[in-house]
Amino acid sequence: MVYDRNLIAGKLFRWEGYLKDYELPKWNEIPDFGLYMEQVIDYLKKFLDYIPPELDSELSLTPSTINNYVRKKILPMPDRKRYYRRHLALLLIILTMKQCISISSISKMVPADIAEEDLKKFYCAYQEEHRKITLAFLQGVRYVAKPILEESSKKNNASDDTVNLLIDSITVCGLTKLLAEKLLMLDGKDLENGGSIEVVKRNR
Repeated sequence: MVYDRNLIAGKLFRWEGYLKDYELPKWNEIPDFGLYMEQVIDYLKKFLDYIPPELDSELSLTPSTINNYVRKKILPMPDRKRYYRRHLALLLIILTMKQCISISSISKMVPADIAEEDLKKFYCAYQEEHRKITLAFLQGVRYVAKPILEESSKKNNASDDTVNLLIDSITVCGLTKLLAEKLLMLDGKDLENGGSIEVVKRNR
């Protein structure tokens, strides 16, 4: 694998600059006057453009995708073809979470028929945590990518350093996904029906 240091550093700096200013909209900032399908897609795309265009097809943000969510009862039915705050909040959660966990897992966390106040509480927590973790992530990337980002570096070939960054990213992704799935499996369980008493006692 061959990587150009100037290219990688430039991409990392540009992504960092974007993510520093990025955050999901606060609950009260999400429109609640009813948007039609094309307006919904235009609105959501503003919050998904941190994803590289080359990967955009994986999001499949199209009318058929949204209609499919409604058909499968992942998203509430629109009201006379209009989508309101609860629809948009759920779509923001789904589209940003599905990069890590399955749609079925997401719908267990925030089902389509979730009460408005419960959805608001969950979304507000998600919005705040998303911002906090994004900033922490940037600090971590800057730390592990230091050999690439250092201006004093005379090497234009940063292949080894970039491969290391790639390995780090894949490892963190795998462990984080595993942690998320483990926590989802523990929902509603206790030591009697899903825990390990011996492990808990050992760690006390």
